[in-house]
Amino acid sequence: MSFNPIYHHTEAQLEEELRWIEAAKLNPEAFRPLYEKYYKAIFSYLYQRMSSKDTAFDTTSQVFLKALTNLKTYEFRGVPFSSWLYRIAHNEMVQVFRKQKEQRVVNADINDLKFICEENKEVFFEEYIPYLKKIIGKLKEKELQLVEMRYFEKRPFKEIAEILNISEINAKVRMYRIIEKLKVSIRKINV
Repeated sequence: MSFNPIYHHTEAQLEEELRWIEAAKLNPEAFRPLYEKYYKAIFSYLYQRMSSKDTAFDTTSQVFLKALTNLKTYEFRGVPFSSWLYRIAHNEMVQVFRKQKEQRVVNADINDLKFICEENKEVFFEEYIPYLKKIIGKLKEKELQLVEMRYFEKRPFKEIAEILNISEINAKVRMYRIIEKLKVSIRKINV
């Protein structure tokens, strides 16, 4: 069985994780394996989007505190526990941006930008880089979030849908519309 280590788990991994969750529901100290497994990933997710490392650390702490506090409401849906954590992380991040007026950042390297073009069968030219960064930076928050998850973090649509609490088809349709918007902007560069 092949699986994407960013999202997919084997049945045995999902079962082990479910045992950890059930144990943590009874005893908060049993939450440790989940914390240790996902702390770095959640921190990276937040730090990738925030201008301050301290704010990312604080927000990551809030994510795990909320997860532990609300663990009794968690329902297993056949996907890794991380999907629920990412949803909490996203909501916490939005709160930080609202409260602190923190500047939203976009961290992308040349390979991320190249991947957008390649996956969408567009020719990539290095001179596109400043334009792509500018265009991506002007996307609405929900659009930017989709681009980041799909192209910068290489998440499958199923996971994106789980994190955003939307259907997989909806995630694909939204992504298609964003890509069309990017293509139009890139074509304007070439004119």
